[in-house]
Amino acid sequence: MKTILLRLKGPMQSWGTSSRFETRTSDYYPSKSAVIGIIAASLGYRRDEDEKIQKLNDLDFAVRIDQEGILQKDYHIARSYKANGNIDRTYVTKRYYMEDAVFVVAISNEDDIWIDEILNGLKYPYFQVFMGRRSCPIPADFIIKTSDEDPIKALENLEWQAAAWYKNKHKNYRADIYADKDLIVDKEACKRNDRVISFSQKERKFAPRFEVRKSIEMASGEEKSLDFFESI
Repeated sequence: MKTILLRLKGPMQSWGTSSRFETRTSDYYPSKSAVIGIIAASLGYRRDEDEKIQKLNDLDFAVRIDQEGILQKDYHIARSYKANGNIDRTYVTKRYYMEDAVFVVAISNEDDIWIDEILNGLKYPYFQVFMGRRSCPIPADFIIKTSDEDPIKALENLEWQAAAWYKNKHKNYRADIYADKDLIVDKEACKRNDRVISFSQKERKFAPRFEVRKSIEMASGEEKSLDFFESI
């Protein structure tokens, strides 16, 4: 088994699984469907290649929250126009983002050759990849490394990826891990609507996936106030 570890960080990210019309929400951590979208784009899959994209659901998936972001709402407008070019209607849309968050994603499979193909695609993506929206590009150093451990062990053994200022502020920190239900036993599973059926622009379709949560200790020490000048 081979596991790819990815670091998703940036000023803004957006991971919506329930967006509707003018309201574009964001979950508090990346969805499996979003990561599948990143992989599919890297491999050059088209949106209507449902069979290829659905196969990516077979990847084992887990995500660790290394730096909790702040949910922010951005102001947007969109306009529709009449046939003569005049404005027909102006829409105010609500778009939500996670600000200053850091996540570590682990993807794995028993087929090492397939994982190597995915890794090569992530290194040399066919299409530009984003963290949920086109205004949120993937960082250049988002590939951390590969591991021979399963996704949970790989996340448990990987050092804390939070920013220095965040580590200084949080001397005691437990990171939540959300994973496919088969990866963590004896935990109650919750339903999340992020199993990909189709990315087609004609009709995007998703089905339920069950995930479980656990937490691990990343730092344990005496709390002290944040020194702003030390953090920079």
